Amino acid sequence: MIEGDLLLMLLCYVYIVSVILISSKIDRFLHVSQKVSRKFLHVMIGNLLWIMPFFTSNIYPFIVASPFILVTFFASPYSPFKSLNRRLRGLADITEEGHQLGLVFYAISYTLLALLFSSKPSLPVMAAGLVPMVYGDAAASLIGERYGKRRYRFFADKSLEGSAAMFFASFISLVASLAFFSLFYPFSVFDRIPVAIAVATIGTLVEGFSPLGFDNLTVPAFSGLTFLLLNRGV
Repeated sequence: MIEGDLLLMLLCYVYIVSVILISSKIDRFLHVSQKVSRKFLHVMIGNLLWIMPFFTSNIYPFIVASPFILVTFFASPYSPFKSLNRRLRGLADITEEGHQLGLVFYAISYTLLALLFSSKPSLPVMAAGLVPMVYGDAAASLIGERYGKRRYRFFADKSLEGSAAMFFASFISLVASLAFFSLFYPFSVFDRIPVAIAVATIGTLVEGFSPLGFDNLTVPAFSGLTFLLLNRGV
């Protein structure tokens, strides 16, 4: 069992490093914006959610996620080690294009969710906190930038088109993740459809009110809490 967890951890690290390297170069090869590169990184790292059922303890997902709080911080302009910051230049470029601590907040949220909710019975809670940040926010950003015509502003510039994309992407990805996790921890996905709608709604509202970058903290917190409250626990 332990050997299997260690091997899975190693594969996760290889995957994460590969995604970071690809994300730092994708703008040059595919001629896309740094925002697309950053959202590609968000989504691809978020896909590790689908590996969680195969760990035997939630300590392993926590160990996988937690080092990247420091990695993303050292890649940010706030890093006290400028030589290390230069070595992480590719990741630093992605970080500086958006909110300078956005990726750090992303890593913090991912780590806390992994620590608290990555065991099989509580995986739906982790999904509820994670997928609006991963898939919903990516859809909101990309759709909003390309098709956003009806703008609104509270703490950051948003669009109704982006918020609609946030809602539908959050809802669809949450239902898909619940269906997947029901294979490991039997429960009725259909009974949780109203909860998924509520989670997508709250996540969308919170994203609309959150300052740039801080939605990586607020969306997982409020979305996960909504699922916990409406689902009466795990």
